Amino acid sequence: MEKDKFMISPDGVDPNEVPKKTLYTGAQIPAIGLGTFGSDRYSGEEIAEAVRGAISVGYRHIDCASVYGNEHLIGEVLKEVMDAGIKREELWITSKLWNDMHGQGDVLIACAKTLKDLKLDYLDLYLVHWPFRNTHPPGANPDSRDPNARPYNHEEFMETWYQMERLVEAGLVRHIGTSNMTIPKMELLLRDARIKPACNQMELHPHFQQPEFFKYLVERDIVPIGFCPLGSPSRPERDRTPTDTVVMEDPVIVKISNRLNIHPAEVCIKWAVQRGQIPIPFSVKRHQYLANIKAVVGEPLTEEEMKEIESIDKNCRLIKGQVFLWEGAKGWEDLWDMDGKIAGYC
Repeated sequence: MEKDKFMISPDGVDPNEVPKKTLYTGAQIPAIGLGTFGSDRYSGEEIAEAVRGAISVGYRHIDCASVYGNEHLIGEVLKEVMDAGIKREELWITSKLWNDMHGQGDVLIACAKTLKDLKLDYLDLYLVHWPFRNTHPPGANPDSRDPNARPYNHEEFMETWYQMERLVEAGLVRHIGTSNMTIPKMELLLRDARIKPACNQMELHPHFQQPEFFKYLVERDIVPIGFCPLGSPSRPERDRTPTDTVVMEDPVIVKISNRLNIHPAEVCIKWAVQRGQIPIPFSVKRHQYLANIKAVVGEPLTEEEMKEIESIDKNCRLIKGQVFLWEGAKGWEDLWDMDGKIAGYC
């Protein structure tokens, strides 16, 4: 069945009303984005259609990644909406470098493919998806391990980062950033980088607030972008463990949602934006992504409610990354430098 011509939805949000965060370059990034990782549950076509719908209701920030396997389909949508009159400079498009393309000369190749797939001349933000060259096959089970996996190696990471910097200098990427980092790794990067990261993407939700790392980034003028802002209810089975908590069932979140007569997800979105991070919730359902963007322009949480949510942090990391572990690692905790030192790095 032929799709309708792209049009702005009358029940959407005016993009100009959506708050923005200012990066250290002076560029402004919309304070909410649409995530596009859903390959474990949804087809690429469904996700691309969600991007189309999200832009029609006011989203201008789309968070992509090569490993999601859907950038070529999202690119068709981006071309369509720009042909319909949305200017390229109105959009903020992020993508990410996957772990198997960190080697010398690989970063330009990976970025060029992403640009071709997304049908763009440049990216607004390009992130190093994980600070490791360790990888895994699509849909890997929790016990899957890359036989060549190794601990973090800063010299290798900087080889990758210097290539990221060249993308900026070549005009292919406006900003570069990191993802799934830690303070010890960020300290080394900031010491050695010529172009510092503009953003760091990290797991952030009311049950995993990462206050120390959050404060560290803000003090250094690096904007935190939060994935799993709703506690990732549709995350892959490999990322579920018995100790995981359910953010949207927390009594504090439910109480606030009842006061405002909104879904608990919208409370999580409001909290994230008011705290100062950029949430990138994922949904292919129109009523959900519409409600999420309306949350950021609706009635704010009170100062007391913000403090209440601050008090429910459970330090519950949901995306543990265990598929990236190397032989000899003690557990997923080794990926996150929880004792303040980089595991396995001398």
